[in-house]
Amino acid sequence: QVQLVESGGGLVQAGGSLRLSCAASGSIFSINTMGWYRQAAEYQRELVAAITTGGSTNVADSVKGRFTISRDDAKNTVYLQMNMLKPEDTRVYYCKAVVATGPTGHLYNYWGQGTQVTVSS
Repeated sequence: QVQLVESGGGLVQAGGSLRLSCAASGSIFSINTMGWYRQAAEYQRELVAAITTGGSTNVADSVKGRFTISRDDAKNTVYLQMNMLKPEDTRVYYCKAVVATGPTGHLYNYWGQGTQVTVSS
């Protein structure tokens, strides 16, 4: 099994910054893409940003220029630096990792438990 543990959420004023971290552990052979998603109640989960093993990133237009995704493969950790936060960024943020648990190459999606980010106006 693979576990993803997120940290770094909280309450911040508009214009402020937060840094989310997500560490993967368990039966990991290799990690493919890692990413961050967010969800508000009664809405679909949406992609915020994703990063491949090669470092290529895909960032949602709504956060482009404000959020930066990065990863540390030695620590099996993905980060989301969030700057210039807005009240509309208030969501639960989830990390996702696409993981190979063995040498067969089969990939599985794993999700973190979610961390609340609240931006006050």
